[in-house]
Amino acid sequence: MGASAPTAAPPSEGLRPHRASALRTPHAKSTDSRPRRSLLLTVLTGLMLVYALVPLIWLAINATKTQQGLLHSFGLWFDDDFALWSNIGDTLTYDDGVFVRWLLNTLLYVVAGAGGATFLAVLGGYALAKFDFPGKRAIFAVVIGAVAVPGTALAVPTFLMFSQMGLTNTPWAVIIPSLISPFGLYLMWVFAADAIPVELLEAARIDGASELRTFFTVSLPLLAPGIVTVLLFTMVATWNNYFLPLIMIKDPDWYPLTLGLSSWNDQASTAGGEPVFNLVITGSLLTIVPLIAAFLLLQRHWQSGLAAGSVKE
Repeated sequence: MGASAPTAAPPSEGLRPHRASALRTPHAKSTDSRPRRSLLLTVLTGLMLVYALVPLIWLAINATKTQQGLLHSFGLWFDDDFALWSNIGDTLTYDDGVFVRWLLNTLLYVVAGAGGATFLAVLGGYALAKFDFPGKRAIFAVVIGAVAVPGTALAVPTFLMFSQMGLTNTPWAVIIPSLISPFGLYLMWVFAADAIPVELLEAARIDGASELRTFFTVSLPLLAPGIVTVLLFTMVATWNNYFLPLIMIKDPDWYPLTLGLSSWNDQASTAGGEPVFNLVITGSLLTIVPLIAAFLLLQRHWQSGLAAGSVKE
């Protein structure tokens, strides 16, 4: 009579993991999906790859040919006479080595123009991103509008202004317009807004650091990927600049590589001119080598700069 009623035994503990795993397994399998492959996207990517690589392959192959070999051989295959090294030597020594002078001119325009444009873009982008002042929205509208204006539309007004100042046919006519990069300013503006935490700047100011010291010691290292990205864009734009030097420079001693190679190419159409197409092609190959090297060496930095702000924390 004093015995209590028997209680139901608890479910076996060994059944719980099995039941839980049975409930989780279908859901886990459904979420473990691999990216789907798109045949159309693969084909389009392959076409774009061919479109980008074929001109480079053609340039590298034809730089190995002589002037006669260019005219009597297939464009996408080598000639019997491999003349790459002799073409490079002739390119560097032709017309008293003027190609080397054009290369130094281009380096001058890139260092002064692209380097200055990057420096100004970093200063302006940092100030616009981290400081509030009257007229900031108006400046934003001006920068966006300047990005939409092509450089060729401003070439003639720039020429008229520089001619009145007496700066045409001088390196300043190419360097000064290259210092302005609206796209670089906008890119640094966006990058600095996300790359530099406001709390970090406030901590530096509380510790007594001046704005100049805060910029160079705290902010500048964080802006390195964006700086490299802007530098590459401005460097490529200045290195490949053709129209602005065409209307500004008349002295061949101040030609950049783009204008100098174009003058070599035009020799074939002038009376008594000597066709040097093999030197034009070899010079073009030598011209793009520094750009390819710069992109490969700085690839890690500029890719992270392009991806900044793409992922929301």
